[in-house]
Amino acid sequence: MLAKLTGWLLLGIVRLLTGAQARWYGCPPKAEQRIYFANHQSHADLVMIWAALPEELRSITRPIAARDYWANTPIKRWITTEVFNAVYVERQTTAAATASPAPVAVEAPPPTPVARAAALSPAERIEPSMEPLLPLTTPEPPAETVPEAQGRLDLPEPPAPPPAPPPEPPPPAEPEAPAVAAAPAPDPLAPLVEALRSGDSIIIFPEGTRGHTGEPQKFKSGLYTLATMFPEVVLVPAWIDNVQRVMPKGEIVPVPILCSVTFGAPLRVEEGEERRPFLDRARAAVIALRDV
Repeated sequence: MLAKLTGWLLLGIVRLLTGAQARWYGCPPKAEQRIYFANHQSHADLVMIWAALPEELRSITRPIAARDYWANTPIKRWITTEVFNAVYVERQTTAAATASPAPVAVEAPPPTPVARAAALSPAERIEPSMEPLLPLTTPEPPAETVPEAQGRLDLPEPPAPPPAPPPEPPPPAEPEAPAVAAAPAPDPLAPLVEALRSGDSIIIFPEGTRGHTGEPQKFKSGLYTLATMFPEVVLVPAWIDNVQRVMPKGEIVPVPILCSVTFGAPLRVEEGEERRPFLDRARAAVIALRDV
């Protein structure tokens, strides 16, 4: 009951500020499953096109609302859920951070003799001498010392050292933890597909974000995907006029200005039609309603 009263109050405020005029140029209002797609220049677009629909169509039509804006406060979340029966979509997806590779240790080459000499302290360095080098051959000992040396050579050999114990086996390597696969990103079209499968009509803005110019931006592929998945659903273009002046981007206080919503002739994906040609044709159909 409270949601219905709030809906009537919001409807009255929107119509008082904007007039919320609905112009059915290419098709009549009809209680059939539809996808209304329109230009997007203000957060008020959702409310404007909802208010322009007749009551019997509002009850079966669910606007698409960006979760990060329309669900960031309890009041807006309650209004979009209980009054508009909106479908929340995620405009931003969190990309997995790319980990930087660990630095690879590079083994330095052995120092050269010159570098080793430079690294020694002054006390350790051996200064070059001008004395003649010692002879490379060792002179023979005097004859009288030979018997003494020979006597030392006749001594028994010392016992051999005990054998070294066998090395301990290395500890078993710990098993590596299994790699955890990254969770797949949620499908942004999943809430819309669910709403269409339940038989509801939806209102979408194929630009994906609000534009700053008079013409809509290039349409994203979501409209084409939904149109091919649900070929029996009627695609109705719509042009929302002047609503960007009621609540420009960055403003929170609306300004009373007369606005209107013009609904055009239905479209469908032609047999064999590719994604981009269809999206360009759908965008052109929305722009054509600006001057009607």
